[in-house]
Amino acid sequence: MDGLIEAISATENPSVVGLDPTPALLPSQFLGNEAYQVGDGQTESADSAARLAKAYLRFNEAVMQGIQGIVPAVKPQIAMYEALGAAGIQAYIATCSLAQGMGFYVLGDIKRGDIGSTAAAYAGHLSGIEGVSESSPWHEDGITVNPYLGSDGILPFVDAAKKRDKDVFVLVRTSNPSSDEIQELALTDGRKVYECVADLVNSWGDDSIAAHGYSRVGAVVGATHPKAGQALRRRMPHTFFLIPGFGAQGGSADDVAAMFDAHGSGAVVNSSRGIIGSWRKNPEYDTTLTAEDAFTLVSGSSREAALSMKEALRHALSAQGKDRT
Repeated sequence: MDGLIEAISATENPSVVGLDPTPALLPSQFLGNEAYQVGDGQTESADSAARLAKAYLRFNEAVMQGIQGIVPAVKPQIAMYEALGAAGIQAYIATCSLAQGMGFYVLGDIKRGDIGSTAAAYAGHLSGIEGVSESSPWHEDGITVNPYLGSDGILPFVDAAKKRDKDVFVLVRTSNPSSDEIQELALTDGRKVYECVADLVNSWGDDSIAAHGYSRVGAVVGATHPKAGQALRRRMPHTFFLIPGFGAQGGSADDVAAMFDAHGSGAVVNSSRGIIGSWRKNPEYDTTLTAEDAFTLVSGSSREAALSMKEALRHALSAQGKDRT
């Protein structure tokens, strides 16, 4: 986790931008003359999927050019790319590769979770496949995983992360509204399900605490549960938090501030639509813009939105620090 912490320190900005493109989030200039629709009974030809995949990559490049040097990390959500088949996977890998080349920490939001040889194969996202490749072709510095299958579904990823000095973020208290249906259930020992998972995360990472005091096994804790997040911060002093749910999902800078440690570290906050969709609020956008001008506008809008988020977090963390003194 030291690499992420040092990237955050260099930019003085504990945020990560989710690269989760959809056709609706792209200016028409990126899509050309094609009408792209996925789902609701619509089907796409391989040719149109390939065109959309290229549009996603170009859009991601525009966003990353805008936030480079401001934001330390990006988080591509693989589902958006897998929906396009082989072309989408290629766009995902190209996005991750481009991001690393631009100096970003790359967190692959893949939410995998399985057991045995299947888990070992999924863990190839971090370490490659033994006997086949010495390194992973995915260009990710960390990934998200689902703990529902217990230790058997997590330890292969942790082992792969140790082998390649990478990181794993385990879903603990997620930001979605229906998470209470499972995560808030009470166990016979008085803990909630998410508290049990938190304790397991502690145990999975207790032998990999590095120079900055955090293990390579992090936790996903939603901004929409600020009280739970604050309690988990106390419960998990050596666990780095990935905090989704900021902005569009309702989480505020004040909500997330208490999930950081006493030094203003220990967490990174994700914003997706709030950054990559910020061009839609730019009054300078017009459908008559050239493709080059639309690229510039997306970059500039993303930059301004990222700077606004950075300032909001800085202000909230500063206030939180004063409250703790």
